[in-house]
Amino acid sequence: MPAATAVQGQVIRKRAIPVCLGMCLLLLSMIGALPVLAHDTEAGRAGAEEPVGTLGTVGSDTMAGLMLRWGEHLAREYPGMRLQLKASGSASAPPALTAGTTLLGPMSRPMTDDEKAAFERRHGYPVESLVVARDALVVVVHRHNPLTSLSLTELDAIFSETLRCGGESGLRRWSSLLDGTLQGLIAPHGRNAVSGTHEMFRREALCNGAFRPRVREHPGSAAVVSAVSADPRAIGYAGLNHLTPGVKTVALRDAQGVEHRPQPEAVRRGEYPFSRDLRLYVNRPPGESLPSVERAFIDLVLSPAGQAIAEELGFVALPREELNRQRRQLGLETLPAVQP
Repeated sequence: MPAATAVQGQVIRKRAIPVCLGMCLLLLSMIGALPVLAHDTEAGRAGAEEPVGTLGTVGSDTMAGLMLRWGEHLAREYPGMRLQLKASGSASAPPALTAGTTLLGPMSRPMTDDEKAAFERRHGYPVESLVVARDALVVVVHRHNPLTSLSLTELDAIFSETLRCGGESGLRRWSSLLDGTLQGLIAPHGRNAVSGTHEMFRREALCNGAFRPRVREHPGSAAVVSAVSADPRAIGYAGLNHLTPGVKTVALRDAQGVEHRPQPEAVRRGEYPFSRDLRLYVNRPPGESLPSVERAFIDLVLSPAGQAIAEELGFVALPREELNRQRRQLGLETLPAVQP
């Protein structure tokens, strides 16, 4: 049965997919008979070298399912390819790229200046950054929790020890927010420190402050959502594509009191406060082409077929002009204009 994703009362159906949190090895020849969705770039690839070999990636666990689905798609098209995916968290990508153990590093946060500098010192040129889809961090509570919205100051007061976003005191009990309609201590849940999701939430929601010791850490967004769905007094943050019917999202109020919800267009335009780009960092010497395996993978990712996979998994697709700008950057054929 398809899994259901709930966003502020609406339910979106999507296919359940396997989640890889360690090392996944896909043997492409095993699924070569399945149908393939065209990339819309067949003409440009007709004379290209057929990719053969192993595509290795190291990085984000948030993007593990997406990377896996892109790899499965290529597996059906190129019987000589296989994917080796290590999804240990965004923090694992920069060291692997710098050490040269991978050419591709998926990350749900931007590289830090120190991470970029370490790469450039080692290789003598800057790491290349591609945006491959858009996502958002959402605040979730149990589906029966009466809470509907939070100010950014209140959110900081729930999760933060340092209160850098303007709050005067920490929020510890639900009665402080809900006028007695829910009793007991607030049970906050979040991601572990190697996660790009953890770092983004700390930066944006805590104003670069420190988490309270009572925030229970989990290795993945799915685990956060599962914990919140099992406890009416819990609250957590997770990636938009991990929502289940057991939780609901909480609208975020800005300084003017305007409520923002994680609707796809608001995420695409960056209007939702915790919108984020999902990135693929690439080790490519300036002016050189990527090896055929990595090139074929990125060709798919930056195509309508690749973006359709991202949307199917609950992410937000990139506009065609943004895809073409990045395709030109890599020397890939641009996508044809959409016919009216």
